[in-house]
Amino acid sequence: MIVLLGVLVVILGFVTRRNPVLVVGVAGIVTGLLGKLNPQEVLAAFGKSFADSRSVTVFAIVLPVIGLLERYGLREQARTLIGRLGKLSAGRFLAVYLLIRQVTAAFGLNSIGGPAQTVRPLVAPMAEAAAERTTGGPLPDRLREKVRSYSASSDTVGVFFGEDCFIAIGSILLITGFVNSTYHQQLEPTELALWAIPLAVCALIIHGARLLLLDRKLEREMALHAAENELPLPHQATASRTRNGSEEAGK
Repeated sequence: MIVLLGVLVVILGFVTRRNPVLVVGVAGIVTGLLGKLNPQEVLAAFGKSFADSRSVTVFAIVLPVIGLLERYGLREQARTLIGRLGKLSAGRFLAVYLLIRQVTAAFGLNSIGGPAQTVRPLVAPMAEAAAERTTGGPLPDRLREKVRSYSASSDTVGVFFGEDCFIAIGSILLITGFVNSTYHQQLEPTELALWAIPLAVCALIIHGARLLLLDRKLEREMALHAAENELPLPHQATASRTRNGSEEAGK
């Protein structure tokens, strides 16, 4: 049990807001030393883990590509596309994305989405544009950050609960391997995947309902923001612009 003190190091590091890489590294060293490994074996374990997880460093290639796409107007094109879909609100759009993300993750296609390659350059700008269209004006910073957080949550919830329905995912294989070797059971990955399906459906219903309620919440907070800053309500501003345009046309 003393080996688990490495978990305590992680908790203390995050509570004190230390560098995550430094915290995890120190926790690994502490765990290895408490597990009666010498420094050379600890270093070898770090090297083996890095070599076995080379796919983690793919972000070093993905991020520059995303940056170039954003520089040449990817976010603007995403906002323009959502502007053509008049009846699609922010909540409905994110609910559809949640469903797509969960279904693709259930088939093992985790890498087609994510915060860096999908949410930031595409999903969040489209959700913001839909929210601005339905509320009738530009979003204040507080509401803009809320829309972005809901965009990230739709991706996270979708992949988290969807990936366990795929029998070849790492978490399923880890659980079955640990249970079979430790408790001498014959647990099959298919069994865990089948039990994950009801959880995925519940997550889709619960978080999908929260996303659909986002539209009302945005309208309510937008009206409150307008009242606090003595601004005209969005529908009043639209009516005023329409009336002024009619008067100018009449003249």
